[in-house]
Amino acid sequence: MPGPVYPGSRPGHPARSYTWPVASIVREFPLFPLGLVALPSEVVPLHIFEERYKTMIGECLESEGEFGIVWLSDDGLRPVGCACEISEVLDRAEDGRMNILTRGTRPFRIVARQDHLPFPAGEVEFLDDKTEELDPGALEDAHAAYAALVEQATDRRPDEAELLTMGAYEMAATVDFGLDAKQGLLDLRSENARLRLVTRLFRAASKRLDFAERAQARARSNGKVRFS
Repeated sequence: MPGPVYPGSRPGHPARSYTWPVASIVREFPLFPLGLVALPSEVVPLHIFEERYKTMIGECLESEGEFGIVWLSDDGLRPVGCACEISEVLDRAEDGRMNILTRGTRPFRIVARQDHLPFPAGEVEFLDDKTEELDPGALEDAHAAYAALVEQATDRRPDEAELLTMGAYEMAATVDFGLDAKQGLLDLRSENARLRLVTRLFRAASKRLDFAERAQARARSNGKVRFS
């Protein structure tokens, strides 16, 4: 499956206006309603055990095709999901159950559900970003907030060369956000808007992590501040 194209990139600041050179409307696209949100570039492990999904994944493996993960929230099935490709079958039981690794590729919108297949499917429209100039300030702010969060959580800064290639999806795919926040990212058709949103999310996560670290320090010191 062709990866995303980043038009108008320049050294150190790759553009992130996502386009995918495929038909925008696809019928009989396999759908996997789940209690999670997948993002483009995110690695998602799945355990496949229901018969209908064993059939679906088996067909995807045979055709090397994609399927779509859609968040089945308390309010129902969300209209925008993420297509995924199967990157690896980790193990497969005799009864067809399997553990697989998938990778998010591109967002889509469900146009209509189709019930004539042995697994959930639908007519879907793959979604492009709107045409816009990348905001370098938004990109730099997102990179800085992401690097600070990674360093705070792991005591290591991300590789600078790798960081410069990362857009909003790539950064967000490595952080465990709430489902509403991830769905909000998936719904946006502007990379600049996604960059601004992940910047707020990264900064909020840093504050929560800092608060948790201070709470743990207070617990270890029985409420007393230690100087050493």
